[in-house]
Amino acid sequence: QVQIEESGGGLVQPGGSLRLSCAVWGGIFYLNTMSYYREAPGKERELVAQIGTGGGTRYGDSVKGRSAISRDNGKSSVYLQVDNLQSEDTAVYYCNARTSSGFNYWGRGTQVTVSS
Repeated sequence: QVQIEESGGGLVQPGGSLRLSCAVWGGIFYLNTMSYYREAPGKERELVAQIGTGGGTRYGDSVKGRSAISRDNGKSSVYLQVDNLQSEDTAVYYCNARTSSGFNYWGRGTQVTVSS
């Protein structure tokens, strides 16, 4: 059984940065594709960033150029940084682990609110 614990988030001023962390227990972490998604009120859940087992990354259009995702296989953790936050970045951010078998596991989500 895979369990996910997210940390970070909270209230951030416009123009500021956020750094989220996601720790994974169970499974074989280095075989997981790790992602962050976000869901804003009234909107569908969207991909923010993804990092594959080989370290390849891809980003959602909404954060491309101002976001970075990284992983530490030794700590079974993934990290997301997003810079120059704006109000439209307000959302619940979810960590996702997709195993080599194709199973998806989700964290409970962490609220990020961008406001002055």
